[in-house]
Amino acid sequence: MLSEERIRAVFRLSLAFKAVFSALEIVGGALAFFVSQRRLLGVITAITQQELLEDPRDFVARHLVEAAAHVSAGSQHFAALYLLSHGLVKTWLIVGLLRDRLWYYPIAIVAFLLFAAYQVYRFQITHSAWLLVLTVVDIVVVVLTWHEYRYLRRRRESQPDRPP
Repeated sequence: MLSEERIRAVFRLSLAFKAVFSALEIVGGALAFFVSQRRLLGVITAITQQELLEDPRDFVARHLVEAAAHVSAGSQHFAALYLLSHGLVKTWLIVGLLRDRLWYYPIAIVAFLLFAAYQVYRFQITHSAWLLVLTVVDIVVVVLTWHEYRYLRRRRESQPDRPP
């Protein structure tokens, strides 16, 4: 059985992991707003050009170029809004969780479950394995968040009242 200290350390590590992804979502969302589809295709083509010259059937490079070529303005704006909102909400929740604010915990659990549900929905459409990976990570974080919430509540209930 894992010790309480290790579980709490894993919880903090999972929040750090989510914080990195939140930052990437915010940056990606901002870039999606300000980078045109033409420029995006140019950057992706430049990045993948050498790989495609070596192996024209390279799965990742070929799919990146195809995806960039088929991005519409509407889908680009949706992606930008989704990434920005998702990243900002997660960052706000992570900051609250790291500050041990009890009222953040139920909100974070609900938000992470909603994100996971949306990812499962999107998986049914896209069949992207990354969505499954993100969903599993979100579920693990929900379990760890619930555990941490219960731990903090028990600890605070067992402490005598302090004078103001």
